[in-house]
Amino acid sequence: MSLSIYQASVPVFTQTLTALSNILKKAAAYAEARKIDPSVFINARLAPDMHPLARQIQIMSDQAKGAAARLAGVDIPSFPDTETTFDELQARISKTLDFIKSIKPAQFEGAESRTVTLKIGGQDMNFPGATYLFHFTYPNFFFHATTAYDILRHNGLEIGKRDFIGPV
Repeated sequence: MSLSIYQASVPVFTQTLTALSNILKKAAAYAEARKIDPSVFINARLAPDMHPLARQIQIMSDQAKGAAARLAGVDIPSFPDTETTFDELQARISKTLDFIKSIKPAQFEGAESRTVTLKIGGQDMNFPGATYLFHFTYPNFFFHATTAYDILRHNGLEIGKRDFIGPV
């Protein structure tokens, strides 16, 4: 049995984005129960030079929709980075999930060798599709997913590994 680029991307992004959506629901309930202004969590960061929670979620969204689109050869939807509430972050996750789920597995045929070009530091970087997914997108996507989880855990939200992994 071979594994397609579709199978290695869309379901993985879906699982992690869904898990983070569930964690954000817990965070919103936690803030409400403890009468904490939700913006405390939305703007929380692990270190002064790191992005806050909202930006971590935005980057996760960008990585998932960007990778799915590039690998399928379709246009990447543009979402403005304006989310400042849990509801707005949930809406962004929902839009991302709707988009990536709208792409058909057949659109990923040949994606493992399709050239993906990104502009990084003003330079064009070319990747074969498989290298782009496994060595560029995954590390970035999971870095920001983990950082979002860590920000909320650090701020007292009682979550664990099962929350991060989500339903399998």
